[in-house]
Amino acid sequence: MSILRNRRDFLALTGAAAGALALAGCGGGGSGDGGAAGGGKAEPRRGGRFRALFTGGGELETIDPHAEALAIDMARTKALFDRLVDLDADMAPVPRLAAKWESNADATVWRFTLREALFHDGKKLTPEDVLFSFGRILDPKATDHFAQGMLSVIDLKKSRGVGGNTVEIALSRPSAELPALLGTLGTAVVSARYRDPARPVGTGAFRLKSFRAGRSFVAERFDDHWDGGAYVDELHILSADADARGNALRGGQAEYGYEMTPTFARTAAADTSVRIVAARGSTAHAIVMKCDQEPFDDPDVTLAFKLLADREKLVEVVLAGRGVVGNDMFGKGYQYYPEDIPQRKRDVAEARALLKKTGMLNRTLSIYTSSAATGFVEAATLFAEQAADAGLRIKVTTGSSETYFKDQLTKGVLGSHRSGAMSIPTYLNDRLLTTSAFNASGWRRKDFDAAFAKARATTDEGERTRLYGQLQRTVHDEGGLLMWGHPDWLNAVSSRVRGVEAAPPNTLDSARFDKVWLA
Repeated sequence: MSILRNRRDFLALTGAAAGALALAGCGGGGSGDGGAAGGGKAEPRRGGRFRALFTGGGELETIDPHAEALAIDMARTKALFDRLVDLDADMAPVPRLAAKWESNADATVWRFTLREALFHDGKKLTPEDVLFSFGRILDPKATDHFAQGMLSVIDLKKSRGVGGNTVEIALSRPSAELPALLGTLGTAVVSARYRDPARPVGTGAFRLKSFRAGRSFVAERFDDHWDGGAYVDELHILSADADARGNALRGGQAEYGYEMTPTFARTAAADTSVRIVAARGSTAHAIVMKCDQEPFDDPDVTLAFKLLADREKLVEVVLAGRGVVGNDMFGKGYQYYPEDIPQRKRDVAEARALLKKTGMLNRTLSIYTSSAATGFVEAATLFAEQAADAGLRIKVTTGSSETYFKDQLTKGVLGSHRSGAMSIPTYLNDRLLTTSAFNASGWRRKDFDAAFAKARATTDEGERTRLYGQLQRTVHDEGGLLMWGHPDWLNAVSSRVRGVEAAPPNTLDSARFDKVWLA
């Protein structure tokens, strides 16, 4: 894996002497939010080179938009391609290449009206391009297409183009959530002429100049982009570890650093050369209890563990205060989140009574964790201390960071869990159904599966919201998710940067480099 480890590597790659990477049109400091340095409103202007740093994946990196798996892949494909639909900060679908959409009464047929858009080769977007894209995603020979499972509901044989600007998508079963599914990862629209991932044919705001997996990516502004095109002339997306990202930002060798640590955010507060862009509570951290194994097949035991957590302390210590407390459900603040469910509070006396009732007092359990994600080991250790207040002994066991997320599915009865931003239906589908591939909490109930299928097929939004709320309440009351906190999503920008939004990851405005400009 060839990832930049320090500032020297970064400078060597870009061919620049220390401090000598000048940006066309770059000036002094500012808030980075679109305002001028003095606090007034400034108009965006074109020009310059924008350099964004992400954690790399070495030779595994790709610019195939249907095989994107890493954050750095997603940023690159986002620059080159567009989706029919994207997700806003609440995880609700918003128009992109599709200007509007509608379904029949039972949500088995959807019609998407396409915008007038051009591919980088000058050809117009057509329904045939959309159908080709879905066919490529669903190709059974492809084993690395991220959205293949989610879009398996599409019946390609019955789908068709209608006129020159409408595509009709037929489904094998009702799905009121199809637009939101089309806003998830791996769903970009490619040209029907797209054959070689090394030669991308997209409609994105940038078109490719060069790409080297594990090293560099350079793209130039596509002036005929349907949404107006980018402001910067050139976009560079590079691999660098967390320390190198911070050093490059402070040294003027980069304009954007993805997913910075709470420690960096704290030190950056006194640094006028950088600014933290924080999307409040945009991801999720939890301790999972496997409900298909003893002792967590008893709901009283899972409830006792939830009552033992001092969530405020976990957020304060593990997240350095950069987050909000969780309430044992995913998606706080997102569409379909039931805000009326009271926040669970710590109650050691009640937890102890439940542990005594279930014969768990003074027993020793092990929590399986790893350094695979920032805060995992710290949260497991702190929770073990909190559980001791009720007479419960928890031993912290660490596993390999490289294979943790796969190992955790089969090892231990307690484990560390995190999730990035996604819609609540997607989270339920991927992690809480009997057939879910990433069911870390071992939550397998046929009645829950059936209730989810009913919610997904309900076309009335108010009723669908109520049904998803009921599912979330069941998880809150009986499930194996001790979701203790929602970390802030921390990115950093140079003080010269404007137009970067504080958006959750995997949403429209996250890493959206067509709207950034240099003051």
